[in-house]
Amino acid sequence: MADDKLDIKVTYSRYHDIAPGNIDALHAHSDNELLAEIGYKAELKRRFSTLQVFGVAFSIMGLLPSIASVLATALSAGATSLTWGWFLASFGVLLIGISMAELGSAIPTSGGLYYWSHFYAPEKWKIPISYIVGNTNSVALVGALCSVDYGFAGEVLAAVVLQKDGDFVITSGKTYGVYAACVVSHIAVTCFASNFVSRLQTFSICCNLGLIVLFFIAVPIGCAKNGVPFNDGKFIFGNNENFSPDWNKGWNWMLCGIMPSVWTIGAFDSCVHMSEEARNATRSVPIGIIGSITACYSLGFFICIVLAACMGPDVSAIIHSEFGSPIAQIIYNALGKNWAIAFMSLIAFCQWLMGASILTAISRQIWAFARDNGLPFCSFVKVVNKKLSTPIRAVFYGGILALIMGCLCLIGTTAANALFSLYIAGNYFSWGTPIFLRLTSGRSKFVPGNFYLGDRLSPIIGWSSIVFIVFVIILVMFPADSVVTKDTMNYTVVITPGVMILAWIYYFAYGRKIFKGPRSNLEEPSEYHEGDPIGEDEEIAIVTSMRSAKDEIKAIKSRLSSPEA
Repeated sequence: MADDKLDIKVTYSRYHDIAPGNIDALHAHSDNELLAEIGYKAELKRRFSTLQVFGVAFSIMGLLPSIASVLATALSAGATSLTWGWFLASFGVLLIGISMAELGSAIPTSGGLYYWSHFYAPEKWKIPISYIVGNTNSVALVGALCSVDYGFAGEVLAAVVLQKDGDFVITSGKTYGVYAACVVSHIAVTCFASNFVSRLQTFSICCNLGLIVLFFIAVPIGCAKNGVPFNDGKFIFGNNENFSPDWNKGWNWMLCGIMPSVWTIGAFDSCVHMSEEARNATRSVPIGIIGSITACYSLGFFICIVLAACMGPDVSAIIHSEFGSPIAQIIYNALGKNWAIAFMSLIAFCQWLMGASILTAISRQIWAFARDNGLPFCSFVKVVNKKLSTPIRAVFYGGILALIMGCLCLIGTTAANALFSLYIAGNYFSWGTPIFLRLTSGRSKFVPGNFYLGDRLSPIIGWSSIVFIVFVIILVMFPADSVVTKDTMNYTVVITPGVMILAWIYYFAYGRKIFKGPRSNLEEPSEYHEGDPIGEDEEIAIVTSMRSAKDEIKAIKSRLSSPEA
């Protein structure tokens, strides 16, 4: 090749000749070969171990901080709604997790939920169903970040109230200020290289478990030392009160007992969204899902028991704490002001780690959906920073959405609670759709991965999880009181359908022109720059050669200055 020619080099996936769609997780030779069967080339580094995939979900659940955020609701029907409500609801969540783990083991990809919906749906409905699931899941995950960071703001401000001995007024503006600062800090941290983010999950596991152990030891000892009476087993498992002015005791128990566990043990689909960064994904994804749910199910039940035992007999005084946080009141009664401030600070820090983990999962879902042209500005959002192996633009996309949606905090607590409910309703819809389709229209297409409970037990668990999902979606739409006012209105019935309606409008107006469902990018070349590292699943190809502009000018000048010219 002549010296005045410039080689244009690109990299291709080594598996670009694989025909996507024939997915067999059990017989694929590597994670990236399986990913190629699904239809995608590897663009992210696989730096997450099984423990770290588990850590993403476990950190997002952030057990003690999450329970602290919803404790007022959990106690609104007495101690039984806290303890038995947790026990029963967590079992339903575990059934969903098992069904999702089977799907994640069979087809592990970052866009799992909308990909599965497309794969198992009837031919006529594949694209619109896939689109609405991908859109709803993306917004619901952002809602989860909003609710986590809103809880963080509440815990930080509760610590300030403790420090000021109650001489501090918590306003909507102050709450949003702390919330916004928290979101911005998460954007900054999540933009780091994926190996740093993966190690952050291990650190988060240690912090959350350490906080729980400290709580189990310190609070009961503090109660015994400071004369706070322990509640007996009859109170812990039998105290049933009704702090709702309108709902009857039975329905209020249902509303207050089911929701805390449903809100806390959620976002386990984050393991699915980390599939393309997980080593041995067909195994680590189901372990991450089921392991995180089981750990939170058991540990959370014991936390509820300790809280019910140590809060004293006056449930109303705990719910209506002057600190604005029931758990702050319980710790204050047991350990005093300084310990309460320290505990609330530790809880807030673990809550912050929850937000960092969930923004990681959000960015991977947004990146995957943008890769398939499912989001506005998708061509900009789907770019991966090769040096950091991180979809930085997707991180900013999710963070900015959280800042916008978080403006509900400025309206007040009732509107802000819609962020909790949006996250639940949206995610449960997104989880339930592929499970339902796999059991019906996609039954013959399902090829199990490493995790599968068999042809008899798997459908039983699947249909049971569908029943629980439908029940939760209905439950989450109910207002706090039967008499609906602007203060008791549950805005979930407006926001969740509103998000879906807007998504449909965008789809029919523009989205359907570019979103054709999950599409293979195996044949798409990536530009290779001299000195760039080549992955083991990539190969370099010289696409063409051309005269460089600089050399072309030199050649023209040379010809013009020659005697023959």
